This record gives sequence, structure tokens and C-alpha cells, in this order.
Amino acid sequence: MPSSPVRVTVIGECVADAFTDAALSGPGELALRVHPGGGPANTAVALARLGTPVAFRARLADDVFGRLFRAQLAGSGVDLSGCVAAAEPSTLAVAEVDGEGRASFSFHAEGTADWQWTEAELAAVPPAGPVCVHSGSLALARDPGGPAIEAYLARAAASATVSIDPNVRPLLVDPAVYRERLPRWCALADVLRLSADDVGHLFPESGVEAVCDRFHEDGVPLVVVTLGPQGALASLNGERIAVPARRVEVVDTVGAGDAFTAGLLHRLDAQGLLGGRLDGLTVPAVAEACRFAAGVAALTCGVAGPNPPWADRL
Repeated sequence: MPSSPVRVTVIGECVADAFTDAALSGPGELALRVHPGGGPANTAVALARLGTPVAFRARLADDVFGRLFRAQLAGSGVDLSGCVAAAEPSTLAVAEVDGEGRASFSFHAEGTADWQWTEAELAAVPPAGPVCVHSGSLALARDPGGPAIEAYLARAAASATVSIDPNVRPLLVDPAVYRERLPRWCALADVLRLSADDVGHLFPESGVEAVCDRFHEDGVPLVVVTLGPQGALASLNGERIAVPARRVEVVDTVGAGDAFTAGLLHRLDAQGLLGGRLDGLTVPAVAEACRFAAGVAALTCGVAGPNPPWADRL
């Protein structure tokens, strides 16, 4: 648990990321190697390892995966005091990694703990205190809990910077659902980080810059699109910043986008820029934060699974 006051609160899911392991598989069987994952959980772990005092709000099952999540989060220094002990089971994703380290997932997620947030559960989490609240991914997009998280973000926006990562997963949520909800999210968000894949799922006929302008029109000051080996494009109220990727020998890219988001928020906080509507944010500050974030993401790509670096590795 952080010894300093919490700077960032993250609300969202934990997912057990299971990877096939050929070395341990025998005839007629398939061995799986399981890492604790889930976009919001990965972001919370990465923030804590970078040194940002962070609290994670999740619904954690008391099963083998839930215990794995707790060990990973607590061992990284994440405050779990606001988590809900869930009666439902944990969410499982089975990953296949291609020759470039990109993972595709199949999900086992019906009736699992992550999507069952209620207004009463989130009412017990004070929206004031942290300078930033981050959410997104599946917990924000799936019912019945998504609208409860959205309402919480609306309350938090009165005093905190709001960061959202849509993390589009078409196998679980139709992209049309994201497109319907994104205008509301954009009205709340000060930072929107998404991937090139997200852009392709949401607006396949539009280019990245046109999508950035669309999100600005909907109210987001800072939009950052990560582009894999091409780096990232940041747009601050229409002013573009291209950030190159760091060179790394890729093991897999799982959790790289979440690590980038954590690095971005960490550096913005270190510059004293979180805690409001980003009125004092400048293009040079965005560029510096994105360069730092790219380094965090590169180190995450150099190891297996969503395993972001500790600060002493940077």
C-alpha cells in the first residue's frame, strides 16, 4: 500500500491472461501459463512501479485467479483497500501470440466479477482526493456495471483529471457500443489514450488525425494514439506531436498500451499538470511525457506478458 496520499485512482477489471506453453504441453493436452492482466489493472501496476501512489478499485473474486491478481497488485505497491470482494468468478482470456509478438484473445467472461459494479458499491469510493481518475476498457463498456462507472467518473471530474482508455475488444463488446458511448466519455475525459487497432475498430474509414479532431470536438483536450512500432501521435487541442517508438527486441506486446498510459500519467503528474482540466498543458510537456511513456512501453514489450518495469530500470 502506498505510504503517500493516493495521486491516481484506477477503476476497472482484472483479467487472467493465459498463454499457450508448447514446452509444457504433451500429447492430447495444452498447458497454459497465466499472467495477471486486464487493461486497468496493468495500468495501476505500472503506475505503482513507476512510483506514483495509486489506488485500484475492482471487484476481485476469491478464486485462484483473484488471489493471483491481489498478489500482483499488492506486490507492486497498489492500494487495494477500496476493492470489492466479489461472489462471481474471475474473467479469463486465452491468448495466442503471433510471430511479431501481437496477441489475439478469446474471452471467458459471461457473468464474471468485473462487470457487476453497482451504484451503491461505487458510492462508497469518494470521488475527491486523487488528482487523476483513470478507467476504460471492458468494465466501462459492459453492462450492468459500465453506467455505474461512468456516473462515478462524472462525479470525479469536478475535482480530478479524468483519463480514459477505450481498449476496444470486438469479441466481447460490439464496436457500435463504444461509438454510442464515446461522446459521453469524451465530455468527461481530459486524456484519451487509444491504439491504432482501436481507431480501426471504431472508425475504419477515418485516418488517425481525423479521429483525433473528432474527439477534440467532443471535448477531449489531449488525445494520444499509440501506433506500435511507429511510435505514437499526440494531439493537444489539434496541435500534433509525433513520438518515435523505442527500439527493443519484442517478446510480446501484451500490456504495452497500458504501460504507455501509466508512463504518460506518471510524467504529467511529476510535472504538476494533473488535477484539473489540463489548462496549463503545453506541447513540449506532452512531448516529454510521451517520450517517457514510450520508454516504459518498450521495456514492457521486452518481457513476457503484462509485466511493466520498475522505476530503477528506466
